[in-house]
Amino acid sequence: MRDFGKVMARIQDLRRKFESLLESARNNAGRAAEVPVQRTGRLDELTAFGANPGSLRMFVYVPARLPRLAPLVVALHGCSQSAEEYDQGAGWSSLADRFGFAILYPQQQPVNNPKNCFSWFLPGDIARDQGEALSIRQMIEHAIATFGVDRRRVFVTGLSAGGAMASVMLATYPEVFAGGAIIAGLPYGCARSAQQAFEAMFTEQSPSAHVLGDRVRAAARHRGPWPKISVWHGTADPIVKPSNAENIVSQWIDVHGLEAAFSYEKSSGSYTRKVWTDANGDALIEAFSVSGMAHGVPLGSAMGGEFCGSPGAFFLDAGISSTHHIARFWRLDEGLIEILPHEIATATVPREIQTDGRAVVKAGETAGGWSKPDEASLGREGERHARTPLDPNLAIAAAFRAAGLPVPEAASSPAGATLRVAPGPIIEAALKAAGLMQR
Repeated sequence: MRDFGKVMARIQDLRRKFESLLESARNNAGRAAEVPVQRTGRLDELTAFGANPGSLRMFVYVPARLPRLAPLVVALHGCSQSAEEYDQGAGWSSLADRFGFAILYPQQQPVNNPKNCFSWFLPGDIARDQGEALSIRQMIEHAIATFGVDRRRVFVTGLSAGGAMASVMLATYPEVFAGGAIIAGLPYGCARSAQQAFEAMFTEQSPSAHVLGDRVRAAARHRGPWPKISVWHGTADPIVKPSNAENIVSQWIDVHGLEAAFSYEKSSGSYTRKVWTDANGDALIEAFSVSGMAHGVPLGSAMGGEFCGSPGAFFLDAGISSTHHIARFWRLDEGLIEILPHEIATATVPREIQTDGRAVVKAGETAGGWSKPDEASLGREGERHARTPLDPNLAIAAAFRAAGLPVPEAASSPAGATLRVAPGPIIEAALKAAGLMQR
């Protein structure tokens, strides 16, 4: 009984520390903000997406003109946040409008956690086909069926508890995701109780890379290919120790079977980026250490040309827009250029999966289960080098056809010759869109 009392006292001490740090971060942000953040109501809530064993809510943002087979980004908010607050702070929906992809925002409910944290540390919520992890998986399948997004290009990101939950999703459903980005989060499997969660956040943990990797390999019957991973952390984070970022990197280095030493490094005044590549030089893991940054999402400067989101509690001016960079790391800025007729024609045959007692949705099937991301477009396993070089004329033509527009063929193309796209109409459309030419 005495030991039990000590444990409870320790948990209460850690909880008070956590709540104090959250309140301090919010108060500091409130004093620093010149203009209060206004609610925009950009997100829509969807219901009846599955059995929802984790009792989560589902919000989405879909651009007015979503391209056919667009990517899907799953964005997970941090503690004390909502889906809308996370979207406003990180700015994902503004990039969705520019680049043409859909966003899924799972949202926690206070009935599950009084601080609105995802349950990234509870065994019943972090196992495949259970609890909150299964709820998010059902949301993804519902979004694929509802919006016609490309199941080969599904990505997940999150901040803090949302970052830790992103680790959960990448480990328990690695075949679903082409990539992940974990911001101020924790590695999968580092906690299985509230006390262990606080200990992992506030104290240095140093398990071996192989132990960390085994936790991921044990989470699902999957042996690759694995998602590409982007990790972000501030060096002055008081809520989640920066050593957690190092452990996330070690975990995925071991899973990918890469050398521990990074392939190359880049430093600037505000951050250091390390990259681990495969034998073909393709980046599989990257890690950003942001100098002097506290707990939050790194935002770029409005003067730097890459700015989205709103500074505030847990959304911090750091001289680099993590949202922009992650989008480029996942190649979301390439739009439909990668969707060629051959890839569409060879899409996997759908099969039925059960999501609840009433609804059945379709899911792509391969010999190994869920359909995998397109390896060539992701640059994994060397397939990019084995494929026929991309003809930009065919890619542009495919994009125009997918948008229901006539292909602007060059007048000089002789009959029977290889298609050549006229650059004039494309340049003119771009200038009009940029406001540099009258419509």
